[in-house]
Amino acid sequence: MATKVYELIAPCHFGLEAVLKKEILDLGYEISQVEDGKVTFLGDAEAICRANIFLRTTERILLKVGSFKATTFEELFQGTKSLPWEEYIPQDGRFWVKKANSIKSKLFSPSDIQSIMKKAMVDRMKQGYGVSVIPETGADYPVRVSLYKDIVTVALDTTGESLHKRGYRKMTSKAPIEETLAAALIMLTPWNKDRILVDPFCGSGTFPIEAAMMAANMAPGMNRSFLSENWKQIIPRKCWYEAMDEAHEMVDDTVSVDIQGYDLDPEVIKAARANAELAGVAHMIHFQQRPVAELSHPKKYGFLITNPPYGERIEDKKNLPALYTQIGDRFKALDSWSAFIITSYEDVEKYMGRKADKNRKIYNGMMKTYFYQFLGPKPPRRKPEAAPKNQDREQ
Repeated sequence: MATKVYELIAPCHFGLEAVLKKEILDLGYEISQVEDGKVTFLGDAEAICRANIFLRTTERILLKVGSFKATTFEELFQGTKSLPWEEYIPQDGRFWVKKANSIKSKLFSPSDIQSIMKKAMVDRMKQGYGVSVIPETGADYPVRVSLYKDIVTVALDTTGESLHKRGYRKMTSKAPIEETLAAALIMLTPWNKDRILVDPFCGSGTFPIEAAMMAANMAPGMNRSFLSENWKQIIPRKCWYEAMDEAHEMVDDTVSVDIQGYDLDPEVIKAARANAELAGVAHMIHFQQRPVAELSHPKKYGFLITNPPYGERIEDKKNLPALYTQIGDRFKALDSWSAFIITSYEDVEKYMGRKADKNRKIYNGMMKTYFYQFLGPKPPRRKPEAAPKNQDREQ
C-alpha cells in the first residue's frame, strides 16, 4: 500500500520563514510553498510526528484537509461539506472549528464562519458514515481555518498546545520571549556550541536554555505530548514511538559549552535555574545574579544574545537611553564579540554608539520588533594539527 502523503502547514513568526524552511529541509521534507508567516511542506504520517518533535521554530503542525473559494456563507457551507472529512475523522471523533481568521475576504466574522463550517462537517460526516447522529465521544480533532482573499484553507491541528510550550517553562518572568522565537533568533546568528553565549537579561532563561538544547541536540518536543497521538486511524502509534526513539538517541548532553545567563533579580535567576533543570540542561548553563553594568568575559569572540526590557510603560521608557548606553559600553569592552538584540525600541544604535551591521524586522505577536545584529570579527581558523615528522629525517 502506498504511503499517504499530506500537505502540512507550519506557521511561524512573520520574518522568520527562511529559518523554518531550512529546518524543514534539514529534516528531509519537500517544501511546497512559503508565504508570510507559514511554510507548507509534504510529508507522511511519520513526518507529522517528526515535525512536531524536532522543529524548533514553528508554532504547530497543521494537516491540510483542503481549500476552496468562498465569498458567501452558502459557498463556505458547500465548500466545507465537499471535503472528505470521513477520511480524517473517525465516526466518534469530537470536532469543532477552534480558530478562524480572515484577511482581505468578504467573510470575516469568526463566530459565523465557525458555526457554519461545523454544521457542514456534521452533514458530511452523517452522510459519509450513513448515520443520523454523530456521537463525538472520541478523540479531539480541532480544525483551524484561514481565509485570505476569499480562499478558505482548512486544516486539522495535530499539535494541541502550541509548540513553544516545550514543557520546561514552569516559572516565567515579565514579558518572556517565546521559546520558538528565541530558537529562531539564535539560528539567525552564526553561534554554535563551540562559541561563548551570554544573555545579560536572561529572565526565565529562554535564550540560554534553547541554546543548550541545540548544543546537546535535544529535540524541543521530546518531553511533551501531542494531540494527534490519539489519531490512530491517521498516525500509527509506531510512528510516535520511532520518532521519540530517534529524538532520544540523538541527545548528547555531555558536550562542553560556555553558556551564561545573568539577571538583576535573584527570584528570576532562581526561576531560570528551575526551568533549566526541567529541560535537562541545568548542568550546561551558568546562571548568576548580576547587573548589566558588571558584564564582562575574559575570552574573545563570544556572543551576546538578549531581549532587554522593552519599556512598555512610559516611566520605564525613560530608562532606556541609559540602559542602552550601558549595554554599549560593556559591549565595547568585550574584545571581538558580536551582539544580537531583539527589542521594539528604535533608538538602540544611537545609545549603543554603533550602527548595527544588520537589522531585521520581526513580529512578536502583534508587536513590531527589531533584531539588531552587531557583528564582531570571525575567530581565526584553528590550525590543523602538525603532522608528525618523519623519523628518518634529521631531528
